[in-house]
Amino acid sequence: MAQRKPSRAIKLFGTEALEGKRRELTAGPISAVFDNGALRYIRYYGEEILRGISYIARDKDWGTYAPAIEDLKIRQNKDGFAIAYQAICKDQDQAIRYSAKIDTNSNGTLTFSAEGTPLSDFLTNRTGFVVLHPLAGTVGRPVEVIHTNGKKERRKFPKLISPGQPIFEIRSLKHEPLSGVAVTVLMEGNKFEMEDHRNWMDASYKTYVCSLLDPWPYTLEKGKSFSQSITLTISGKPPKSRPRTSAADTTITLAGTKGRIPQIGLGVPMGEAAAALEAVDLIAAAKPQSLVCQIDGRELGQEEAAACYRDLSRQTGAPVTLEIILPAREPADKEVPAIARAVNAAGLTPESVVVTQMHDLKSFQPNTTRPWGPTYEEMATAARASFPDATLGGGMLSYFTELNRKPVPQGVFDFITHTGCPIVHAPDDISVMETLETLPWIFASARAIIGKVPYHIGPTSIPCRDNPYGAAVAPNPDNGRICLSDIDPRQRGLFAAAWSLGYLSAAARAGVDAVALGSATGAQGMIYRKLAHAQPWFDGGNARLLPIYHVIAGLAGASGARRIDTDSSAPLKLAALAHRNKAGQVLWLANLSSETQRVKIKGFDGPARVDVLAPGSFEAAARNPAWLESGGTFVRRVGSFELPSYGVARIKSG
Repeated sequence: MAQRKPSRAIKLFGTEALEGKRRELTAGPISAVFDNGALRYIRYYGEEILRGISYIARDKDWGTYAPAIEDLKIRQNKDGFAIAYQAICKDQDQAIRYSAKIDTNSNGTLTFSAEGTPLSDFLTNRTGFVVLHPLAGTVGRPVEVIHTNGKKERRKFPKLISPGQPIFEIRSLKHEPLSGVAVTVLMEGNKFEMEDHRNWMDASYKTYVCSLLDPWPYTLEKGKSFSQSITLTISGKPPKSRPRTSAADTTITLAGTKGRIPQIGLGVPMGEAAAALEAVDLIAAAKPQSLVCQIDGRELGQEEAAACYRDLSRQTGAPVTLEIILPAREPADKEVPAIARAVNAAGLTPESVVVTQMHDLKSFQPNTTRPWGPTYEEMATAARASFPDATLGGGMLSYFTELNRKPVPQGVFDFITHTGCPIVHAPDDISVMETLETLPWIFASARAIIGKVPYHIGPTSIPCRDNPYGAAVAPNPDNGRICLSDIDPRQRGLFAAAWSLGYLSAAARAGVDAVALGSATGAQGMIYRKLAHAQPWFDGGNARLLPIYHVIAGLAGASGARRIDTDSSAPLKLAALAHRNKAGQVLWLANLSSETQRVKIKGFDGPARVDVLAPGSFEAAARNPAWLESGGTFVRRVGSFELPSYGVARIKSG
């Protein structure tokens, strides 16, 4: 039965499923948030020193189990807190139980210990503790390492993103996130190593149990228990004069023009080509500056898909960037022409071509042997011969990690590309929004690899495009928050609209030349259509669009416009993107938090019209492609206003 009215949860997240409650606990100057078995945001005198400590279990495809917590006991007193619980991680094939204890006291010590017992043989890529160091106060800073052999070494947390593990065989890490404050993390029960978590858009450095140099997946034997522990020791005191974060309004200040708005395009996967053509009127109304389409040389129906792309391009006026995946069974000079024949037979003339091969859709550790496949140079030569009039792109159709581990030689392609995914390691709402924090480092690291050549971001959404780290994407039949799934209910909610604006804002600030978002239709799309999985309220709700449609429709037409530099007093809570048009200034804002924010605007000239994409406007926006031009509120002066949870606002001169 169709829902008459969408609930607040549907409006925000696309699903009725809500995340569990979190609880903040204190031990003198130490505070931490307990969240479904893990500790997050460990702070000292209010300053974050660790992003988190968690005990995790992952399957052979890097899928992370959601622990079922039992017998939870939390004790908070004036001197500290203690937590104890049992947890089970399982699927239809295997299960593991672990008991955990957390003890913290006001003298600056925290211990998190666990004993795991497989209830069956348990095939895993990783099971045990993970420690996350935040970026603030850490990037590029010194760290003292004590290795498992007792050797002490002075190192630095990488500044540009490391493609491989920067530190191996770790027993403890000591660093100073604040002047006068030393933080030591002791890890016992196994060897640990560190990876630069920013590769996968996670806003942290991750130190984890076991080593990726060893064979994986590995099997934990049924009934064979094992123990691990993490001990955090904090000493010293931060200076009294350190800057404090104000609890006042979040202030956005507009300054001079700086750079341009990226060319904003839209993905059209091969499997969505026909559905996209059926929605061509809505796509045309959104004015995407390019259609990033795909032909997979391993699949049938190449000419039919190319014909859909041809018609989409003609009817929308948007040029096609054609991604080509080679099967890598024969040399590139044989496989590229075969795909080109199907494209030519359909009458499609792509403006740009990106060429890659199937093995580069998967991730490999640095310096490991890859399966045979054509080189970047061989693919480029073949593609230029078959598509002589097209601009040629190279890189990865997967994520920055893969580009970082297989850099493109400079001078081979006309532009370089990769995509993004915010649900590789952690799918909860807070972690997904935190991925925006790492984008400046990804863009800077990519630029260091590719030089001055144009830099494009391929189709990116909250659901993952593919899973480079396992055999397949994770199934998500129940509309959950699942790592590495190509279905995520938040794509249907205001959450995705806010996150996407944050993504575009970071890309524009970094000078990225082109950004494609998600897909026109489908689970990663902006236009509703009936799918095999349930879409609460949208199925039967007379909906045509997802909220993200209006972000794309409102900004795609501004591609290439002069960007106005913006400064946010709380950039992790409020994203801003501004530009100039013939009428004056246009400012976009996104609330990246679950709390209503009071926003103060400085530097906006004259009267304006304000449109707010929020729970109150959700239904109208889901049904009307012209919603952005259908109403709004006129103000004589842009000052302060409230922006609801995950709300998006456009403030336009006039």
